Amino acid sequence: MAGIGFELRKIINKDSYWSLLQAYAYAGVISSGPWLLSIIGILVIGVLSLSVVIPDSLIIQFQLSVTYLIASSLILTGFIQPAFTRYIADRLFENNDHLVISNYHGVSFLVTGLSGIVAFPLLVFLFPGQTIAYRLLMLGSFVVLGNIWMSTIFLSGLKEYKAIVLLYALGYSLTVSASLALRPYGLEGLLFGFFIGQFIMLCSMMVLIQRQYISEEFISWDFLKKDRLYRSLILLGFMYNLAIWIDKFLFWFFPYTSQSIIGPIRSSPIYDLPIFLAYLSILPGMASFLVRMETDFVERYQEFYDAIREGAPLEAIEQAKTGMIRTIRQGLLEIIKIQSVMGLLIWAIGPILLQWLGISELYESLLNVFMVAAGLQVLFLGIMNVLFYLDKRMIAMGLSALFLASNFFFSAASLYFGLPYYGYGFALSLLLVALVGLYVLDRKLHVLEYETFMLQ
Repeated sequence: MAGIGFELRKIINKDSYWSLLQAYAYAGVISSGPWLLSIIGILVIGVLSLSVVIPDSLIIQFQLSVTYLIASSLILTGFIQPAFTRYIADRLFENNDHLVISNYHGVSFLVTGLSGIVAFPLLVFLFPGQTIAYRLLMLGSFVVLGNIWMSTIFLSGLKEYKAIVLLYALGYSLTVSASLALRPYGLEGLLFGFFIGQFIMLCSMMVLIQRQYISEEFISWDFLKKDRLYRSLILLGFMYNLAIWIDKFLFWFFPYTSQSIIGPIRSSPIYDLPIFLAYLSILPGMASFLVRMETDFVERYQEFYDAIREGAPLEAIEQAKTGMIRTIRQGLLEIIKIQSVMGLLIWAIGPILLQWLGISELYESLLNVFMVAAGLQVLFLGIMNVLFYLDKRMIAMGLSALFLASNFFFSAASLYFGLPYYGYGFALSLLLVALVGLYVLDRKLHVLEYETFMLQ
């Protein structure tokens, strides 16, 4: 998210409570807008299709099909997402703008081919009872989603944050409109509407990218060269995305906590509903994290490295480092405070909220556990963000590996011990990586100036 700080500082510098509120609202939209729009869009399609699509189970099949598409495409493209983001950032820093668009074409061809190769045989052999139209739409949507994730991170690298939110708003508005128009055709109609909206959103992103850069070479594979590609980021992206979803897959495919929806696609109502509600509570924490880290922290960060580059006295360097550490602590503490307040609020109104949504109060304890887990995930993201700024890629990769392993182990253990322990696996894994991340980050910050000099 480097670069968004300029816009946030411009808003905050107006020095009023209204400007501060504007900054947090802007940060909330930028950090969570695309994700919220996608969730709201799929929910709206489901709710407005209840009286038209018969039987109702087709709506559940549509929503779960889309959920599996999003999860699997994120995991598959996780291999290349952070590595390609770093590649683009490095080329822009070097002023090698001519390499940007040709390599974007290259990564688009790579993702399209890889997505097709992976999805085609799976859809043929795992969905034998479904129509050809369903399987083709699943294949097309999977390929389009993979390219959307790559285009999104590409635009993030170009600091086009407002454009990303607007394009997601456009894409999901079209998705909802097309799906509602085609809902009389059942499951295939809903999926075709989803595909149309996502395809138009991808095309809009590609048009915006094409307008930004010009290159004499149409396609380039420079990003795949050994000296251009960070293997640690390749592994990190895959492990982090898989770690986010691994507990869901365990509950989806454990016989006693799941039910079959369509083909191999399964759901776990006892697990899915509470974690969905809990994730909606992270918007304030994400906004706070973005405002704090991309304004105060970035300024202190630049002061520290400017002092080193310009040969400032050791005292000035240490003073700049102290200021940077102070902003990191304030930022992480602010995340903890805000998520704690949100947790207490949900704990207080949880029974009323569940009753209003028509959900059994048996979900309340699981909702409270997931509230803690969601807050810890925002804290973990804050730690990872600082590590990326400090270029501690190996540490970030290690934390992602620990997150994956611990989430799998603890979530499997919770399934073994039974209902009272559901959700604790995800929460414990995040608590573990957050504590380890804080410890390692603290150690690295204490020797930051030494390591920085030794790298020269």
